[in-house]
Amino acid sequence: MGVAKGDVETYYEDGQWKNRPEGNQRASTTHDTKAEAQTAGRQVAAQRDVEHVIKKKDGTIGEKNTYPRSRDPRETKG
Repeated sequence: MGVAKGDVETYYEDGQWKNRPEGNQRASTTHDTKAEAQTAGRQVAAQRDVEHVIKKKDGTIGEKNTYPRSRDPRETKG
């Protein structure tokens, strides 16, 4: 399947952390730190009700967060 179109990814490129919606060639936002990029990416993903994929510097996937939370099958009520 791969990543659905519209999902937001946070990734590292050319010395900066960036966010882009899946399928876009260009970054929508650029940041100096991973924390800033993650925060911005999370907001976009939450607005769009899509998955937020956070990649490590080497390009591998570090974590995935699904928005809204109710859509995430791993979430259990405690």
